[in-house]
Amino acid sequence: MKRIEQFFCYCSGVSISILKRCPTEISKFVGIGAAVFFTGLLAAISSAYALYFVFDGLVWPIVFGLIWGLMIFNLDRLIVLSMRKSHKNHYEYMQAIPRLLLAILIALVISKPLELKIFDKEIATELNLIKQELLAANENIIQSRYNSKTDSLHSEIESLKHGIKEKEEIRDHLLDVARQEADGTGGSGKVNPGPIYQIKKNNADQAQAELEEIKRENGLTIEKIRNDLQLVERSKNSELSQIEVADINGVSFQLTALARLGEKYDTIYYANVFIILLFIMLEIAPILGKLLTPRGPYDDLLEVHEKHFESYRKEKVYQAEKSVEDYIFTN
Repeated sequence: MKRIEQFFCYCSGVSISILKRCPTEISKFVGIGAAVFFTGLLAAISSAYALYFVFDGLVWPIVFGLIWGLMIFNLDRLIVLSMRKSHKNHYEYMQAIPRLLLAILIALVISKPLELKIFDKEIATELNLIKQELLAANENIIQSRYNSKTDSLHSEIESLKHGIKEKEEIRDHLLDVARQEADGTGGSGKVNPGPIYQIKKNNADQAQAELEEIKRENGLTIEKIRNDLQLVERSKNSELSQIEVADINGVSFQLTALARLGEKYDTIYYANVFIILLFIMLEIAPILGKLLTPRGPYDDLLEVHEKHFESYRKEKVYQAEKSVEDYIFTN
């Protein structure tokens, strides 16, 4: 048996010494072992790529990727090793169900990083959109916070201007009343600026003085409010210019981008589904290979070997119990 065949047979979990007595079974277990080995290799590559976004450099991603790949390899080997061929097919299928479920879960885990790599360019574009959306959301939060302040200040300015306008209307009305009294078109109807006209003229002059006073006071207040508006605007612009979005190149954001792409484009969605199915088939291939292959000479020899070992173990236990009983009775 060649070294490469021995290695793949080891990956399949068979006993090399028993398998050498069944040369016709070697190719079957080489195929099963190769499936187990390459599943672990894909798991190592997938894990290393995922951890590349977590650690700086290549050393730690490679180290942890190898550890993860070896763990998946050992787990797959254990799954295949623990399956025994029996004369009852339904018993084998019952054995396979939990192992298939575990293999599917492993496939879903190891497929995601490689999916991210396959759709790398599309994900990069979607990440830019996500970044712009996050920036826009932060800008809206700042804008809404400052808009309430600016709206309040603008409302105060409008109220002060409205007070000035009301005074101007009163002044204009009093001036009009005094003019009508002077030219006889209103009031007493006499074309003579007499004492009544003088009273009305004094009222108009008083309104003009009050208008000038309110213009002065409100003008100073409006100027102060406008200065406050400028300060608020500068503060808002300063906050807007300092908006930063944290690094969104992590695995979680990439998975979010991939999910959004699947919702937007049917081609990416179905491609993603088929990639997952492909990894599931790769992961369950060793189990299916072990399950679907018929019982062969190796399985018969293994069963005989295990029965002999079981008989030997029982004999040893019986002898040990017998020696204990003899010791108790003799003492």
